[in-house]
Amino acid sequence: MPEEIEIDTDKLREAIDSEIEREGGSLLRTIALTTALFAALAAIASLEAGSTVNEALALKTEATRLQAEASDQWGYYQAKGLKSAVLGAEKNVWTALDKTPPAEIETDSQRYADDQKKSREKAEALEHQRDEKSGEADVLMHRHHFYAQSVALL
Repeated sequence: MPEEIEIDTDKLREAIDSEIEREGGSLLRTIALTTALFAALAAIASLEAGSTVNEALALKTEATRLQAEASDQWGYYQAKGLKSAVLGAEKNVWTALDKTPPAEIETDSQRYADDQKKSREKAEALEHQRDEKSGEADVLMHRHHFYAQSVALL
């Protein structure tokens, strides 16, 4: 019986291993690139989320400042109204005594009414600005939530 024929399988084994490595390497490369892409997108979404929430907080802070200014104007408005009411009472006292009220009372009363009107207009304008800033902040917060959810998804 002849001895078994020896076939050199080392070259065959190397060819098979290199083919597996080549095909598996491409899969690994694809997985690595996909992971890197998702990481980059998550980083961008994270930066946008942080940016939008910071801008929203700045706008809310500005809205709070405007509300404080409007409150000051409304306080000024009320003070002028009280001064005008005191002058009206003083004028009534002069009239009850059958005396002519001093001209200062009428001019001061008119000045208080004008100041009150200006103060009301300022307060309403500040409240309008406050509402605009707050609305912009709400839009940015909605956008922030979108980016935050994108980061979680990625």
